[in-house]
Amino acid sequence: MMATMNAIVAEGLVKRYGQVVALNGFDLEVPEGTVMGLLGPNGAGKTTAVRIFTTLLRPDSGRARVGGMDVVSDARQLRRMIGLSGQFAAVDEHLTGFENLDMVGRLYHLGRQRSRQRARELLERFDLTDAADRVVKTYSGGMRRRLDLAGALVAQPSVLFLDEPTTGLDPRSRLGLWEVISELVAGGSTLLLTTQYLEEADRLADKIAVIDHGGVIALGTADELKEQVGGERLELVVERGAELATAQSALASLATGEIRVDQQSRQVTVPVSGGSKVLVEALRVLDSEMVQVLDVGLRRPTLDDVFLALTGHVAEEKANGGNGTTAGKGKVA
Repeated sequence: MMATMNAIVAEGLVKRYGQVVALNGFDLEVPEGTVMGLLGPNGAGKTTAVRIFTTLLRPDSGRARVGGMDVVSDARQLRRMIGLSGQFAAVDEHLTGFENLDMVGRLYHLGRQRSRQRARELLERFDLTDAADRVVKTYSGGMRRRLDLAGALVAQPSVLFLDEPTTGLDPRSRLGLWEVISELVAGGSTLLLTTQYLEEADRLADKIAVIDHGGVIALGTADELKEQVGGERLELVVERGAELATAQSALASLATGEIRVDQQSRQVTVPVSGGSKVLVEALRVLDSEMVQVLDVGLRRPTLDDVFLALTGHVAEEKANGGNGTTAGKGKVA
């Protein structure tokens, strides 16, 4: 059995902007044909890492290879085999959708016929055929994002970098892009995806690297990362605030850790183990104590729990109200 090759390798990458350290000994390996999610807060180093991998920045120290090529010494060759979709759609508003993709093909030296053919193929794939001959300044945000991703695929790159590809999109457009990304992965592409959406990383990534302060602080599958946080949680809402103390006392024998009580929402959160059996037992105990339960559920840790446990704060999607915006876009990311 042949060993899996790494499409992306970073060893001890360091990058500084004046007094700001964007990357501080950044290490990463991404096997061929897989999706690696880079999850981290603003300023963690996600975008800086992508810019180094795609030859747009030189590291101050350390080394990185993509597709077996050094990102510094082999930069010119490497650009021919990678694709990049950045945080903002890199399209020309004064050209049509077709002209944008045709231009990218010419820049990749695909030739006139192949560039035009590839442009038509991608316009159809991204559901932009009807808008192919419209100037891009008339496109919606979701349409521009799809066109930008199509541009990253013109040369059929073996390694693709997507830097927060769905930031700012409405939920419907985001789901549509997720489907396209899933198709790319099914076709064997290697993908490095930076995201601020926990659900996006959970759904798309084979492995997730959580980064903070310029380094990887955790690496694993979504399930492996969730297991680091702990087991299941029993969450319930009681009818009256006066019942909170009774509920907390009654459930103490079932808890595997500290019970949390929220007076405002009348919610009790109990770390437990045992699955549905512990849920049944909890309801029995509460009933015997005459506690009226309005809502109850058993849930596993989420990536948001992982993020909070590892970095000490929630991800941007929570901090910004889930609207897809990111504060401080001008800062090092």
